[in-house]
Amino acid sequence: MKLLIALLGVLLLMGCQTGVSESGENDPKSPWWQLGFVEPSYMKIWVEDSSVLDINNMMFFRVGAKSAPGGEPEDGTESARGWGTVGGSGVPVTGADLPRMIFVRWQSISEQKTYKGFIEIPEEARQLMVKSTHHRCPETPERAARYMATLYVGLAPGGVLQAWVRDSCHRPIKVAHAQGEIEPLGPEQGKHGGRYAYPVSEKAKRYIERYGIPYGSW
Repeated sequence: MKLLIALLGVLLLMGCQTGVSESGENDPKSPWWQLGFVEPSYMKIWVEDSSVLDINNMMFFRVGAKSAPGGEPEDGTESARGWGTVGGSGVPVTGADLPRMIFVRWQSISEQKTYKGFIEIPEEARQLMVKSTHHRCPETPERAARYMATLYVGLAPGGVLQAWVRDSCHRPIKVAHAQGEIEPLGPEQGKHGGRYAYPVSEKAKRYIERYGIPYGSW
């Protein structure tokens, strides 16, 4: 009898631990999600406009930040290949339901070109966004679930758009890819005489002279 009681106690304890690892419903969470931008190393971007179409077909204009976190690591490697670290802060898209499509018009400073494009957000990405704030990370069940879901859009030379969402363990998960097109009116749609937000930095010039722009790596 004592052995049976001990076994029941162990099973109950395991059940409680499993519940903790999966529970995040009652953790604090925002009603909104946030949008952030990502750029490859040396490939500076400036976002002129970004808009969101949510799952209720509501449009939200001029959301998100103007710039993206990036770096210029002079370490002798072709660091502009790929996306590197996907992270940084985002801007809450207040009032929006989960995203269906994102529009971005941006300046590719390294090329001195302007692009525009749409990227569609699939249903599995929206499910991940919800799960990230409603389930604790199984690896750290003692920590509260994410307070706010995050969607990142990467912007790269050649008009490439790439999307990620963060899962419950804060890992970026690739969810979509798209190809933009040249904006024929140029930077700021021709309002400032063709001037770009930034010149190409000296470090970026040296990098591009040595390695070129790694089209096809994003």
